[in-house]
Amino acid sequence: MIYFHKILPLILSPLIVTMLLVAYGVIKNNKRYSVAGLVLLYASSTFVIADFLFAKLEGQDLRIEAKDAPRADAIVVLSGTMTHVQGAAGPVTEWNDADRFFAGLELYQAGKAPRLIFTGGLLPWEKTSQTEGAVLKAHAQRFGIPEASIGVSGEAQNTSQEAVAVRAMLTDSKILLVTSAFHMDRAKQQFERQGFEVSAFPVDFKVRGKAFTPMDFLPDPRALGLTDMVVREWIGRLYYQLRAWIQDSRS
Repeated sequence: MIYFHKILPLILSPLIVTMLLVAYGVIKNNKRYSVAGLVLLYASSTFVIADFLFAKLEGQDLRIEAKDAPRADAIVVLSGTMTHVQGAAGPVTEWNDADRFFAGLELYQAGKAPRLIFTGGLLPWEKTSQTEGAVLKAHAQRFGIPEASIGVSGEAQNTSQEAVAVRAMLTDSKILLVTSAFHMDRAKQQFERQGFEVSAFPVDFKVRGKAFTPMDFLPDPRALGLTDMVVREWIGRLYYQLRAWIQDSRS
């Protein structure tokens, strides 16, 4: 199932849809499809469009200071902060985006919860025996967090599995959930379905805090990447909403 989750967003990504429209227009000798594809590619590649769409995902969430966060029984940091590269002695983990990790540390050091939980993210195609949570635990210890205060959940391949894995190790109900702002809405719903009382602590904001300039109307591969992330998150939210509806209907 995890492969389906990854392949479907790829098929519906702006770049693939553009290629399909252009190819169809060429095959059918209909320029309208080809032009529509090129317009889609241009629009998806501008920060004017990318920032607008991403702001919808991030909603009204604002980056808050750790000292202003509410207290909880545990701080839960979702996976998605690291990547794996090939090293001389095998796979090596490197930072992909460390915002979630450091936010978790800041919350713990601010005394917001006595436990810091990392989820055991591990995709089947990753050539490593360690989950991301195990790696982050080691990093947290190097920053002075006591081992006894750190927990790592069981293996998980997606957000829903992360919520189930954390529930299996925690009897507490009140958590501070740390993840990317665009991902928070979907993640919060999954943890609430497991019976947690969730206080959101969104980080890793993507929408830039500046006024638009003429350069934002020009194509930029970074903007295309953001638009692609929007599509992936929309599909993820739709999938979980449909699954929740089906589960609720059966029960």
